[in-house]
Amino acid sequence: MSYVYRFGGGVSDGGKGDKTLLGGKGANLAEMAAIGLPVPPGFTISTEMCTRYLAEGQAFPDSLNAEVATGLAHIEGVTGKRFGDPANPLLVSVRSGARVSMPGMMDTVLNLGLNDATVEGLAATSGDARFAWDSYRRFIQMYADVVLELDHGAFEEALEIAKEDKGYFLDTEMTAADWQALVAEYKTLVAELWGKPFPQDVHDQLWGAVGAVFGSWESDRARVYRRLNGIPGDWGTAVNVQAMVFGNMGETSATGVAFTRDPSTGRRAYYGEFLINAQGEDVVAGIRTPQYLTRDAREAAGAKPLSMEEAMPETFAELAKVFDLLETHYRDMQDIEFTVERGTLWMLQTRSGKRTASAALKIAVDMAQEGLITHAEAVARVDPAALDQLLHPTLDPKAPRDVLTRGLPASPGAASGVVVFDSETAERRAGLGDAVILVRVETSPEDIHGMHAARGILTARGGMTSHAAVVARGMGRPCVSGAGSISIDAKARVLRVGGREVREGETITIDGASGEVMLGAVPTVQPELAGDFGTLMAWADGVRRMRVRTNAETPADCRVAREFGAEGIGLCRTEHMFFDAARITAVRQMILADTEAGRRAALNKLLPEQRGDFAEIFEVMAGLPCTIRLLDPPLHEFLPHGEAEFADVAAAAGVGVEALKRRSAELHEFNPMLGHRGCRLGVTYPEIYEMQARAIFEAAIDVADKTGEAPIPEIMIPLVATRRELELMKAVVDAQAAAVFAERGRTITYLVGTMIELPRAAIIAGQIAASADFFSFGTNDLTQTTLGVSRDDAGRFLTTYVDKGIYPTDPFVSIDVEGVGALIEMAAERGRATRAGLKLGICGEHGGDPASIGFCEGVGLDYVSASPYRVPIARLAAAQAALRARA
Repeated sequence: MSYVYRFGGGVSDGGKGDKTLLGGKGANLAEMAAIGLPVPPGFTISTEMCTRYLAEGQAFPDSLNAEVATGLAHIEGVTGKRFGDPANPLLVSVRSGARVSMPGMMDTVLNLGLNDATVEGLAATSGDARFAWDSYRRFIQMYADVVLELDHGAFEEALEIAKEDKGYFLDTEMTAADWQALVAEYKTLVAELWGKPFPQDVHDQLWGAVGAVFGSWESDRARVYRRLNGIPGDWGTAVNVQAMVFGNMGETSATGVAFTRDPSTGRRAYYGEFLINAQGEDVVAGIRTPQYLTRDAREAAGAKPLSMEEAMPETFAELAKVFDLLETHYRDMQDIEFTVERGTLWMLQTRSGKRTASAALKIAVDMAQEGLITHAEAVARVDPAALDQLLHPTLDPKAPRDVLTRGLPASPGAASGVVVFDSETAERRAGLGDAVILVRVETSPEDIHGMHAARGILTARGGMTSHAAVVARGMGRPCVSGAGSISIDAKARVLRVGGREVREGETITIDGASGEVMLGAVPTVQPELAGDFGTLMAWADGVRRMRVRTNAETPADCRVAREFGAEGIGLCRTEHMFFDAARITAVRQMILADTEAGRRAALNKLLPEQRGDFAEIFEVMAGLPCTIRLLDPPLHEFLPHGEAEFADVAAAAGVGVEALKRRSAELHEFNPMLGHRGCRLGVTYPEIYEMQARAIFEAAIDVADKTGEAPIPEIMIPLVATRRELELMKAVVDAQAAAVFAERGRTITYLVGTMIELPRAAIIAGQIAASADFFSFGTNDLTQTTLGVSRDDAGRFLTTYVDKGIYPTDPFVSIDVEGVGALIEMAAERGRATRAGLKLGICGEHGGDPASIGFCEGVGLDYVSASPYRVPIARLAAAQAALRARA
């Protein structure tokens, strides 16, 4: 088995189809070299070696030595330089590259191969001693941080002190002698902090860096990123060792990051930043605020430093041709890293670019309309979960704004929240329910957990392609970066802008589309969902097989869901209607009554209220199926608590408070979620379900008479475990239907079915189906009862379970396919064996989860049901699942 794959110099051992083995970066470097682009030569050590290295106690097999030596010889042959040669040294970069992009989450080492001898050779061959010593100090600083794991701040502090001593403001003011003196200081720091001198053997340096990059796959920040993005822990990362090219060799050299289209808006325009006389990490780390790539972008931002188009017109024209070639070749928007070394352009990376939801939508639709991809490919390109960014409010343009400052509009969207200055505080306060804005000088990969917890991110330094910007766009968080006029005093926990101060805990608003930072909270408006959104959704609806309904029990929610394309109601929880302040007393009177007559008296008060509830919903959903779940929760949820509430019920029922308290005590349950609830209530108190069924049928006929369109009630009996329970409750419903139809002189179509939410029901689904017109899988309770885990209490340990690989994801977010999924498949198969046309749907929270929707397509369910704002997500996910099923 080979672990090393070469690229560049006319050789490509891999290509773009090898991402699993070579990682995205390695596969794309090989592919760019194969299509003739200027790629510095190198080699990739595969992801298989990463998983072996980590499994074998972070040790390399002896056989890898010869393979790496062959890879180095390849680079030496192409460049004419030799690794470790004092006269003409080869320097390399060592970078990570997983099969999917994980920006900033793993480690990189640049300028590797420098030591006290080769630095002199680099100075001689380049003719630039300042560049050579600057490269050496960068290498020591990076190697000490990434490989030796020494305090990064100590080296930053030494650099700042060196600049202060000379009266410098910028790194570019440092001379060769200044850098040489700092190198000596850095080497002293390494000896003090590490206890050994900085390694001078270039091969020791290389193996140390390769091990560190492989090891960074298991870093805390990489683990968090994988958990947030559903990336399996056993994938591993590849390592790319590549000849260095230098953007810091004077005014004809530069480095930059670019996108072939705007990753914030999706507009077809080159988007990016570059720095003259700099190395790549200067751009992405936000150490210097970079310059714009194009003149149009510079003028739009009102920036003075020349764009690359103006400062390096010939190189920019060459780069623009490469952009067009790569986008056409990969048929997607590309995120590209490049370096210009003394006027020569080199391509260091290309990958599909991270983008906001609105950009993903526009790019997919535009590329389909340009003929670059098909409509089906456009549907498959947009992450359904990312649509969430588009379905929520933006700042009201008419609202007054107290603008503190402006930065760069790095990730669109708007957010208000209290200011916090570190990621730990952001996570803690968000956990308490606060909306927070994370404010940092610049973010680093270590801030991933704080960025996820925050509603938005504000940085003083960094550009549109900085770590903060890229990660925020990927997460869908608004971000304003490079707000250079703000000063952050982390110790005093205060942000200063001009003469104004904002302390930690005070509220600000950021607008990632304009770059504005405002004091206080600014009101929002609902989004417009026409244009590209409507176009893509029409394409998605054209390919999906499953219907999409909504979980809703208020007219307002029903209207939102209809606007988002819902095709009916998959779950109307009637108990939510019972909590209304105007009727809770009658509900409590019904529960606390100790005779059927007492219960019926209270239910007669509730009947017109329930009828009105259903009529409002049916009007919105006229002509569509509406699944209505009869009363499900344990009665204790409705019981009075304080003296005043008991007095209200006593007055309504005409009985004493003490008698009511005794009755309340009799109803106490030790485990109410597994107690007297669901159909068990209907079996013992059938009059409750009688009232609800009558209200449903009367309302349906009222709406049919009024609108000419009859709704299709699908009455769902909850928590069924036996066929007999369903038979009894179906008889109650059918009797009420017959009575109402006789009274009104007309009939409507209706169905009676059950919720499959207990393992026993799934196992005997064949028997239950004999009495059911439909099954709806209540995956919230089915997950609880299958796993024996309370959803309300699981947060204390489920994150640990996912981190340790016990469950691949949170089973309350995405269906546990092996357990709960197996029960759903069994129930579907057995139910349809009894009743061929049995309608099957899902109505738990999983109905809005793209991965779970994919599972539902595989099982052959007829519909999924999601909360109103997740209906578009479910529509797109269902379309993608259908496309995968056909592939």
